[in-house]
Amino acid sequence: MDRKIIIGSRGSDLALWQANHVLRKVQKLGLTAEIKVIVTQGDQIQNLSFNKLEGKGFFTKEIEEALLNKSIDLAVHSQKDLPTTSPEGLKIAAVSEREDPADIIIVRKECVDKTLKFAVKKGGIVGTSSPRRKSQLLAFRNDVKVEDLRGNVPTRIQKLRDKKYDAILLAAAGVERLKIDLSEFKVTRIDPKEFIPAPAQGVLGLQIREDDHELFQYINKLNSEKVQDTIGVERKVLNLLDGGCQLPLGVYCIKEDNKFKVWTSKADTWDKMPKRIYAESYTDEGFAEKIVTRLNAIKPTSVLITRDLTDDSFFKNVLEQNGYKVYGISFIETKKVAITNVPTSDWVFFASSNAVKFFFEQNPQLKPKTKFGVIGKSTEETLRQYDRNAAFVGSINDTKVVGKKFAKAVGSESVLFPQAKGGLRTIQQQFEDAGRLNDLVVYETVKKENEALPAAEIVVFTSPSNVASFFEKWSLAPNQKVIAIGKSTEKKLAEFGINRCVLPVTFDETGLAEAVFGL
Repeated sequence: MDRKIIIGSRGSDLALWQANHVLRKVQKLGLTAEIKVIVTQGDQIQNLSFNKLEGKGFFTKEIEEALLNKSIDLAVHSQKDLPTTSPEGLKIAAVSEREDPADIIIVRKECVDKTLKFAVKKGGIVGTSSPRRKSQLLAFRNDVKVEDLRGNVPTRIQKLRDKKYDAILLAAAGVERLKIDLSEFKVTRIDPKEFIPAPAQGVLGLQIREDDHELFQYINKLNSEKVQDTIGVERKVLNLLDGGCQLPLGVYCIKEDNKFKVWTSKADTWDKMPKRIYAESYTDEGFAEKIVTRLNAIKPTSVLITRDLTDDSFFKNVLEQNGYKVYGISFIETKKVAITNVPTSDWVFFASSNAVKFFFEQNPQLKPKTKFGVIGKSTEETLRQYDRNAAFVGSINDTKVVGKKFAKAVGSESVLFPQAKGGLRTIQQQFEDAGRLNDLVVYETVKKENEALPAAEIVVFTSPSNVASFFEKWSLAPNQKVIAIGKSTEKKLAEFGINRCVLPVTFDETGLAEAVFGL
């Protein structure tokens, strides 16, 4: 190609990094190119949050106009900023590989409280202007105060440094691309399956004129078909909901074992609790439509969960504020079992938050470089409260699979299993060499007497012990819907003739809430 290609970009540090990243790739294709900076509406208006700005595409409109009037030839966008329908005469020629799609929360160290979700102190001030982030954050932490935060990435971080906020939320991709040193802060990457990102977050969209066929032949070589497929589902959901940056919508899609798996979070406004669903399909055809139909079909009902719920429970708050009646009643109690001798080991594995709590409350002596394994996000979070990080996290509901993966991770090293008295040993049973495993009873469960049982259309069982205690006195009606937190709980229910269980995709309150919303 003889002509020089003019690449249009916003002027922020991140936008210019992205433009230069594409420039280098374009040059490797044999093209001559340069960057032209274009100021957008979103760059000019810094005193309003996204939900107060008019229309869509306020970070892209001026760049698209430059494409149409031929003052640039190629636009580099953050794909999440683009409206789902391109203006007439323009098209996306390629999408990039996906950078980390997660959000991160950055906390000033004097504002850290490791006992709380995301490690932000109680009542902390968190900066973000994203309605999606606001809605999801308040679902997990209804005690914090959310305040608007605008500016480019370094500016936002400087505002945190200047103590205008106790914490801020950012996209991990932007921080990673700019290689910003955040060592002065406490930084937590939030699993995108838990805190669901914006559609196409972490992806670049390369836009050209529709009739520039010659340039398309070059730029399309940069296209990631795998990413195109997954963000296609995400952006189709956004399109069907007629949303933009102002819509509190998170959609995250991965493709695993030839199956599309999608997590969706949607609220009516930023200050309302989101509805969440998980869905999967072997084809993307019509998949987004099914997700939106399921979201729109959610009908509040009554739910009984076999655990006591606190006022800050995610499960309780998102369901109740979406019209559900929620009863939290545990059918068991836990009691500490004193430990006198803790075998030394290379690993300690926890299958529950209770095991973590009762183990560390007794100040066990461990090897300095002991590694930790857990099942589920809730157990991982409890472990963090004791200043320990998990080197292995099993996050699926089949404990046999988790056990096999953990055994592989451990190799020839030794493992200690703090657990309940009489607890299942599914993880241990996946090890071929049991000689290097040690069980340690740190608590026991006993039946709890409940005088009354509320009527509920959905019953959520959270452990095999709760199942056993429940059926000693109560029974289920044929029309009641049943959710089991995992395979062990499902197996215990089957012993009582209950074979109609729904299993959540994760062992935590978000997974359980998704399962309820999905019924």
